[in-house]
Amino acid sequence: MPDAPKAIVFSDLDGTLLDHETYSWDAAKPALALMKERGIPLVLASSKTAAEIAGLRAEMSFADCPAIVENGAGILEPGGEAAAHGASVHAKLIALLDEMPLRLRENFSGFSDWSLKKLATRTGLSLEAAAKAANRCFSEPGLWSGTDEERFEFELLLARKGVTARQGGRYLTLSFGATKADRMREIAARYAEGGETPYMIALGDAPNDIEMLETADRGVIVANPHAAPLPELDGESIGRITRTEKPGPHGWNESVLRIIEEL
Repeated sequence: MPDAPKAIVFSDLDGTLLDHETYSWDAAKPALALMKERGIPLVLASSKTAAEIAGLRAEMSFADCPAIVENGAGILEPGGEAAAHGASVHAKLIALLDEMPLRLRENFSGFSDWSLKKLATRTGLSLEAAAKAANRCFSEPGLWSGTDEERFEFELLLARKGVTARQGGRYLTLSFGATKADRMREIAARYAEGGETPYMIALGDAPNDIEMLETADRGVIVANPHAAPLPELDGESIGRITRTEKPGPHGWNESVLRIIEEL
C-alpha cells in the first residue's frame, strides 16, 4: 500500500453511488475527481461480484484500490481478482441451500436458479452485465416470497450451518458471514501500515450497509425513494451519521464534497 491517506471513502453501489434505475454515476464525478486530487481512495463495497465491480472501479479511475465484493464475503484486490477458491465456496453455499426443507427452499429464488435471460430481465441488466452478476464466488442473492415467519425459520436453519442472510436494497444475500464492516476494518488497517488509521467515510442506503455506516468515523445514509428508509442509527443523534435529501449519486456527490472540505 502507498503512504496512508488522510481518509478513505467506502461506498455501496446500487442506490448509493449508482442511480437506482439507470446505474449511472455521472452525478458523482465532481466528488470523485476531488478524491483523486486529494489522494483519497475509493473502496467500493457492494453485493456485486468481482467481475461486475472490476469494470466500474476502472471506469471511475480507482483500479489501484481494493474493493469489497458480494456483501463483504470477499475482496477484489487492486488490479486483481477475488480469491481463486471462491467458486468452491459458492458451490458449498448452494449445496447447503438445497438441503433446506423444500417448503422453505421453494420460497427463495436465487441468481443460480435463474436463466441468464431471466436474470437480465429481473435486474434490468444487459445479457453481458447479467453474466457478470451471475459469476458468483462467495454469495447467493435472491428474492424471498414466503411469510415473515417462514423467513425467520429459513434464516435460523441456515445460521446453524454457518450461513448468514442480509437484506440489501433489492435482494436477500446469503454468505458465510463476513460483512462489509469486517472488510472495511481490514482494508483501513492495510492503509494504516502501523500508523494512524485513516478517517473512514462510509455511504450506503440499505440494511446491509448499517454495520458499515455505524463503524465509520462518518456515515452517510443516501436517500433511496425506491426502498423503505433505514431506521435511526447509532450516531445520528450526535451528527456522526447524516442523511442526504437528494437520492443516489446526487446526494452522494454533495455529501462527499462537503465532508472532504471539512477534513
